[in-house]
Amino acid sequence: MAVDPSSQPATAVEALETLGRLSLRQLSMEELLQTVARLAGSVLPGAPETSVTLLDRGRPTTVVHTGPLALELDETQYEQDEGPCLHAARSGEVTEIADTRTDARWPDYARRAVDRGSLSSLSVPLRVDEDVTGALNVYARRAEAFDDAARAAGAGFGSYAAIAAGNLYAYRRARSEADNLQAALESRGVIDQAKGILMERYRLTADQAFQLLTRASMGANRKVRDIADQLVHTGELPVTLPGAGGRRPRPPSGRPTPRAPGDS
Repeated sequence: MAVDPSSQPATAVEALETLGRLSLRQLSMEELLQTVARLAGSVLPGAPETSVTLLDRGRPTTVVHTGPLALELDETQYEQDEGPCLHAARSGEVTEIADTRTDARWPDYARRAVDRGSLSSLSVPLRVDEDVTGALNVYARRAEAFDDAARAAGAGFGSYAAIAAGNLYAYRRARSEADNLQAALESRGVIDQAKGILMERYRLTADQAFQLLTRASMGANRKVRDIADQLVHTGELPVTLPGAGGRRPRPPSGRPTPRAPGDS
């Protein structure tokens, strides 16, 4: 269930209460994270745009954002490898720029922010995983937009964002591992098929058949799986094997000889 735009909360307290009523059964991870960003942008001061940055093994990406300003300022920092959102994500410190026109910590970023109309910002760090950190970023259009109440609200939104981002990352990692396992099983299947063809054709053992595939792989500078796939679909190994009499092994017209190509 997404938040109804026609009944947006009027205060940060109401927005946090709205988040507290949501559950993972109602929203996907992406939807929940987008909802956090949208609600934060709707109630925090300075007419802000918001985003969530994740650093996966040090590599930054914006997973959700509420407008082009937030996305552009995130990407500016990624290009320069510095700025408030990256500092928050890397250090675990809440990072605020009260006035981008006078802040001297990241001058290149500050100039871009001023040009784009963001005069202050707040980045709340997110601890997602041992290998993944992040930040909830709030880019306000007026200077000194954040008081103590706004900072406290930002920390509250950050808590929800960290939970959503952690679940999103865990889901994506599990999905990737499942896809990798499926690919590995498919590779093993085609390799076993290719071994069976060679074992029958040349009266080889399973180890000898795999060694033959390995030699073909090295000779062609291709993966064993690709060599096996070609053999299964064409009946041929793609390279001439040393010791095979200059011939590529092909299905013999008669009964196969009881030795592997290259055996003496």
